[in-house]
Amino acid sequence: MDAEDLYQRRIADRFDAFDQDGNGYISREDFTTAVSRLLTTFGIPFRSDKGQAVSGGAEAFWQGLAGIADVDGDQRVTRGEFVNGAVKRLRDSPERFAEIVRPFVRAVLAVADQDDDGQAETGELERALLALGVESHTAALAAESLDVDRSGRIDEEEAVTAFARYFMTQEP
Repeated sequence: MDAEDLYQRRIADRFDAFDQDGNGYISREDFTTAVSRLLTTFGIPFRSDKGQAVSGGAEAFWQGLAGIADVDGDQRVTRGEFVNGAVKRLRDSPERFAEIVRPFVRAVLAVADQDDDGQAETGELERALLALGVESHTAALAAESLDVDRSGRIDEEEAVTAFARYFMTQEP
């Protein structure tokens, strides 16, 4: 297997993180499900500022993803569309993907930021990732690896950069 095949497989696996209900495609409902679980986990009302920010961020993320990857316009992104559409269009520009995801990441970090100081503690970020459907081991590794300066806290830039790198590069 060459490097390109390996990359395509990695990205296809990452598709599963978005397909919340496991039905084989990503839709607005997958984002709505993730938002609901996150807000419930943290006891945040949907109609609160943080609840609305997460909902709006998820909608912006969905619109950006669908706009890039949903080639047939059916408001669903299949695994093939994700791998062949989004990845090929964003692969050489993780910064573009970062801007699509930024409002959502910012809002998730705000939910996980229990003391409202602009940074989420690694444990709270791990809790947020679990609520979003990330497997336990992966959530723990992700939260720990995002804490680049080992302060126990994660800021928006660290999180957005890492998110884009994870979904759009060949790194494991």
